[in-house]
This record gives sequence, C-alpha cells and structure tokens, in this order.
Amino acid sequence: MADKQSKEEQIGFHKGSLTTLAKERSELIRILNIVEQIMQMHIKGLKELGVDLEAEAKKAPKLEEQLKK
Repeated sequence: MADKQSKEEQIGFHKGSLTTLAKERSELIRILNIVEQIMQMHIKGLKELGVDLEAEAKKAPKLEEQLKK
C-alpha cells in the first residue's frame, strides 16, 4: 500500500509541477510580447527620425569580436 501511495504522490507532484511551469511559460510569453511591442515602438520612432537601423547593425561590432578582446 505504501508503494502505491508513494507512486500516487509522485504523480501528483509531477502533475502539479507541470501545471506551475505551464503557467510560468504563459507569463513569460506575455512578458516577451510586451517587450516586443515596446521594441517595435522604438524601432518605428528611430525610423521616423531617419535612423537606418540596418546600417547601424552592420557598423556594430559582432558579439564574437567583443568576446575576443
């Protein structure tokens, strides 16, 4: 009986963990969507001010180059 109870407790633990993680994932996706919207607003603002973001990105040092220094 103890083995079966232990197994049921383990199942409950895993199910509860998955429920919690699914909610956390949903919240993370919500936050990422907000960040993306804000970034798009800034991109639009820069474009309206005449900033060429593609040219700026090409001028920026690559991450690998920064790590080598």
